[in-house]
Amino acid sequence: MTDDDLTVVRVDQFLAHPPAKVWRALTEPDLIARWLMPGDFRLQVGHRYTMQARAVPATGFSGTVQAEVLAFEPGSMLRIGWRDADRSGPGGADWTITWTLRPEGRGTRLFLVHEGFDPDDPIQQRARTVMGGGWRSMVVHRLDEVLRHLSPS
Repeated sequence: MTDDDLTVVRVDQFLAHPPAKVWRALTEPDLIARWLMPGDFRLQVGHRYTMQARAVPATGFSGTVQAEVLAFEPGSMLRIGWRDADRSGPGGADWTITWTLRPEGRGTRLFLVHEGFDPDDPIQQRARTVMGGGWRSMVVHRLDEVLRHLSPS
């Protein structure tokens, strides 16, 4: 499936785990650290926190994300603002990432929308390509791995 909108990455993934379990993986800091990045996340609108990862110079990413919880609906939607901590860097990351969970059979349909890419900036478009591939493969697989080892409650 191709996405002609150069400002967004969309992921639609089925996870063979109930929504409550997926929600835990999206909102508990120790679990987030295992599949995404470590940080001091708290499920509270307006909470700002920092996450650390490996820098990716080709996309202008410094390796440090300044994040903010923008909105959530318990058990079904989480929206986070992401900015690169290095505001002077070439990447200019200022994105919004929204996870939406929908029950499906015995599992969960996870929708991810990562928006805010500048369609006229080659570095932002390279970041969109890298992030899109990362969300669809590595991150979703790491999330599923965490879910498989997580107790049901």
